[in-house]
Amino acid sequence: MKRLSLALALLASPAMAATGPFFSLGNTDFVVLLGFLAFVGLLVYLKVPGKLTAMLDARAVAIKADLDEARALREEAKSILATYERRQKEVQEQADRIVSSARDEAMAAAAQAKADLKASIARRLAAATDQIASAEAAAIRQVREQAVSVAIAAAGDVLAKQMTAEAAATSIDDAIVQVADRMH
Repeated sequence: MKRLSLALALLASPAMAATGPFFSLGNTDFVVLLGFLAFVGLLVYLKVPGKLTAMLDARAVAIKADLDEARALREEAKSILATYERRQKEVQEQADRIVSSARDEAMAAAAQAKADLKASIARRLAAATDQIASAEAAAIRQVREQAVSVAIAAAGDVLAKQMTAEAAATSIDDAIVQVADRMH
């Protein structure tokens, strides 16, 4: 097939349209044709088309290997991406759980602080009430003591004015008897 197309190309060449003998060394078209045929023959003799084909085949094999490697790398990248996306989702869920837990703990701590504050206020109120009651009792006691001392002083004054020497002696004797009875 190649030879037939080469023969047809030679027949349709512009050299056939020229005047004069074609197969003469004086015709430059013929000389160029001979040089070209010699070049093509040399290429065929040195098996250049086979080498070119082998080189192209090797290049095709290398490209195919590169494409296969690229596909494998792409698949590996997809799996790594899926792994990282899954891990990112897990980390996000864990972060959400931590935030929720922290929020719950903060709410619990706030509720506990409110309860502690109420208990502290109640304790302080009770302590203040106790202090007030104690102060009232101390004031009442002090007033009573003052009233007793005023009453004793008043009674002493009244008795001193009403008492005679005879009544004082009798009163002292009665007091000594009472003390003696109580001691035995």
